[in-house]
Amino acid sequence: MSTPDRRTLIADTAIDLVAAAGLRGLTHRAVDRAAHLPAGSTSYYFRTRTALIGACYQRLAELDLGDIEDGGAGSPGGPADREAAAQALAEVLYRWLTTGKARQLARFELSLEAARNPELESDLHRAGQAARARAAAVLAALGAQRPQESAELLAAWTDGLLYDRLAGALARSRPAPDRTELASAVRRMLDAVLSAKG
Repeated sequence: MSTPDRRTLIADTAIDLVAAAGLRGLTHRAVDRAAHLPAGSTSYYFRTRTALIGACYQRLAELDLGDIEDGGAGSPGGPADREAAAQALAEVLYRWLTTGKARQLARFELSLEAARNPELESDLHRAGQAARARAAAVLAALGAQRPQESAELLAAWTDGLLYDRLAGALARSRPAPDRTELASAVRRMLDAVLSAKG
């Protein structure tokens, strides 16, 4: 595996810091230390904290889209049918609830910052477009009459499910994520968005 470029290394390290300590742990100096970079490196590439958070949004979007493509949920040909789409998205959700849990928690925390800082709104909006466009293409291939609107709804439901399982009131008491249960939930989401009339 190739070594990431310095910008990617900084963004990945910043995401890890947010996952571990929340936004209070995200400083240029902390990123330099955690990434084993010379002091001042992070501020050289990302002059402000806002720029650093914007880089995190972009990197999170790249990583999430990579997971979607790896899982087959957003591959160029797309899933062959509704059941294949449900299984593929359930697999992505399973990954995000297990090995990708910290990254998703960081994503939620960083997203909330955009609600408080208008300078970040456009970065967050831009970062979320690729996955939604991919979802709209898949839903169109599966017969959605209003694929863009359906993709927005599917993204909202997916985020809601992730938030509930990772940080919701019952997150600590829930059983471990289960692929079969996730596939069932995704089937219901897909049935709902694909049954919407134009």
